[in-house]
Amino acid sequence: MKEEQNMNMNQVAAFLKKKPEDFTKADMIRFVEENEIQMINFRYVAGDGRIKTLNFVLNDHDYLEQILSCGERVDGSNIFPDFIHADSSDMYVIPRFRTAFVDPFATIPTLSFLCSYFNKDGLPMENSPEYILRKAVKSFKQVTGYDFQAMGELEYYVIGDKEELYLTPDQKGYHESAPFAKFEEFRTQCMLYISQVGGLIKYGHSEVGNFTLDDKIYEQNEIEFLVTDVQDAADQLILAKWIIRNLAYQYGLDVTFAPKITSGKAGSGLHIHTRIVKNGKNQMVTKGKLNSIAKNAIAGYMTCASSLTAFGNTNPTSYFRLVPHQEAPTSICWGDRNRSVLVRVPLGWTSAKDMVAMANPKEKPNNVDHSQKQTVEFRCSDGSADIYLLLAGIVVAARHGFEMEKPLELAEKTYVDVNIHRPEHRARLESLDQLPASCAESADQLSAHRTIFEKYGVFNADMIDDIIKQLKSFKDADIRKRLEKNPELMMEIVKEHFYCG
Repeated sequence: MKEEQNMNMNQVAAFLKKKPEDFTKADMIRFVEENEIQMINFRYVAGDGRIKTLNFVLNDHDYLEQILSCGERVDGSNIFPDFIHADSSDMYVIPRFRTAFVDPFATIPTLSFLCSYFNKDGLPMENSPEYILRKAVKSFKQVTGYDFQAMGELEYYVIGDKEELYLTPDQKGYHESAPFAKFEEFRTQCMLYISQVGGLIKYGHSEVGNFTLDDKIYEQNEIEFLVTDVQDAADQLILAKWIIRNLAYQYGLDVTFAPKITSGKAGSGLHIHTRIVKNGKNQMVTKGKLNSIAKNAIAGYMTCASSLTAFGNTNPTSYFRLVPHQEAPTSICWGDRNRSVLVRVPLGWTSAKDMVAMANPKEKPNNVDHSQKQTVEFRCSDGSADIYLLLAGIVVAARHGFEMEKPLELAEKTYVDVNIHRPEHRARLESLDQLPASCAESADQLSAHRTIFEKYGVFNADMIDDIIKQLKSFKDADIRKRLEKNPELMMEIVKEHFYCG
């Protein structure tokens, strides 16, 4: 544990020499007092998917004790206007101590927490997205006996002033280095800050998308996380988006997580990798191959894929991205290492070959089992997602795979080992179900699958009704026909949703 603590970039964890899940109120008070913290920030995710903030100046020890013991009340009708009304809007925000971090943007020493919502009776607020995820995790464990882990691949465009030197060819930015990649320094600074607030980052890199328009350069970047408890994964993604936007503002840059910002260029996704574990050991691989546990979950993803778009693809620009030949899925299928599918099984270090020893002749061979790294990747969601609801939906879908009839038959039926967009595989493509092409279709699919999500009280009926209503409010059922008649309409819609999520 000592080595792990020394490498922890979260100042609170490093100071306390504890894992965040073991933090207590007494720990927080000690950290505040011994580090001369002058402010506390409560941060909580609202219905628009963005972090809201409540600031506290620390007057004395008693006030600090009060803040951490009681939380504070806020106006829920402004935070969740779709389902909390002004006639009964008060609710509590309560800090989750395990999320504590020193604010990297504050000009005075400030400790921040992510918060949970509670109702007037002191119970978790049923429609809070964070609590819905918690219920999804609980029901998955009760049904399967396993724990659910996840991580995200967060894609976004950075927009800055155009330079004439070392320009990268259009749509050729994948893993490019400076000086051809213009915003590498910005990305690495984002990664440092995300790590300092508790984010477990795997790596960062430039992505395929890059283009110039007028006097601006648009460069797509990605930050990928390490697999962890699905609830922690959600918190980390929420904080990462907040950090990237704040730091971009300081750099004089613009950033968008929007799924599509212009035609003919790569869109930005939010791919979610999933893993099922027990006692910390990956349960999805047996002797180097994907097993029935993994295929049960995949069958659940195949069944619920069309309705998961209701949580992960939440505005009309999402469906500008979900088109063939753009490395974004359109057909409901899965495969190994196949980027034309909805669910991909990426390379998982399951070959049992010691590649490091092969590449480094002086290195002694080892017998380490790397199958722990194997994940299953859900690829259609994007930056418009309500992250807590998306991950809750994915957990529910995986659980459904263990409860449905003949899941392995469905997994076999939906497996593909070809590029389904190639002309010679047209018959295979036509045999597959397709993802929704609009918010309106997504709403219909959620309505059809709602009993799966409502089972065990994970999502309640009011929440499902509200999501369906919101999706239908875009009135985009015929959006592709309208775009054929009026191509300029796309940019009007993009502008409206440029800062989504």
